[in-house]
Amino acid sequence: MCRWLAYSGTPVLLGDILYKPAHSLIDQSLHSRLGVETTNGDGFGIGWYGSGAGTPAIVRDTGPAWNNRNLQEIADHVRSPLFFAHVRASTGTAVQQTNCHPFRHGRWMWMHNGAITDFHRIRRDLSMAIDPALFSSLEGSTDSEVMFYLAITLGLDQDAPGAVARMAGLVEGMGREHGVEFPLQMTIAVTDSERLWAFRYSSRQPSRSLFYSTREATVRALHPDLAFLKDVSPETRLIVSEPLGDLPGAWNELPEGSCAVVQPGEDVLMSFAPEPV
Repeated sequence: MCRWLAYSGTPVLLGDILYKPAHSLIDQSLHSRLGVETTNGDGFGIGWYGSGAGTPAIVRDTGPAWNNRNLQEIADHVRSPLFFAHVRASTGTAVQQTNCHPFRHGRWMWMHNGAITDFHRIRRDLSMAIDPALFSSLEGSTDSEVMFYLAITLGLDQDAPGAVARMAGLVEGMGREHGVEFPLQMTIAVTDSERLWAFRYSSRQPSRSLFYSTREATVRALHPDLAFLKDVSPETRLIVSEPLGDLPGAWNELPEGSCAVVQPGEDVLMSFAPEPV
C-alpha cells in the first residue's frame, strides 16, 4: 500500500514537515510502522498551492523518496499553506510517473491509500462510468485515479462527501456484481484549495490507518518545549497515514467509516458510508 500526509494551516516550508519529524513521511518510505509494507519505494509525489494560484503544482517521480535530491531541494525552498505528499507501494499497477500520487484536475487534488480488490476484473466497467468529457484526462492505470475521476463525474464540485460516497457505492456495487466480496479499501484525501476532506472506509474492516493532529493549543499546553508551535495558527492541521512522532496527546485515530473536514472555522468529523448509485 502507501503512506501519505496532508497539511493545512500556517504556510510552512515543505521540508519542515516532510523531513524533520522523528517519523517523517520520508522515514516512513523506508520504515513504515503501520502500513501493509515496511518500504514504500515505488515512487512519490508532492502537490501544493502557492499564493494566488488556483491550481496546485504537482511533482512526481518513480524513484524512492528517501534519496531524491530534487525532492529535498524543492522541500527546502517551497512554502505553502496546503500541500499533499505521498509515498507509493504499488498494488500491482506499473511503476510509472503517471501512476504516482497526488492526482490533479483543475483546482482539485486527490491521493489514496488502499485498493479496489480485483481491479483488473472491474476496471473496464468502472472506467466506462467516467464522464466521457473527462476520460481523456486519465493518464495512468491505477484504481486510485479511476476513483478520482468517478468522484468528479458524480459531483465532486458540488458536494465532495456525497460524491466520494457515491463513488464508493459504485465501486462496491460493481465489485459485487463481479463476485468480489469486499471490493474497497480506502483512505483518501481530497482538496479544492479551500477545504480538505479525508475519508477512512473499507468494505472489510479494519481500514488502513489514518490519524489527525490535535488542536495546536492542546499540543502547546502538553509540550511547551516545542518552539515551532509558537508560529502555528489554531487553523493548522495534519492528517497522516501514521503519526510523525511519539508525542503523547498529539495524534488521534480517525474512526472507521468517517470523514474529516478541515476548513476555516470549526473543523467537522462526520460518519461516512457508501451511497448506492
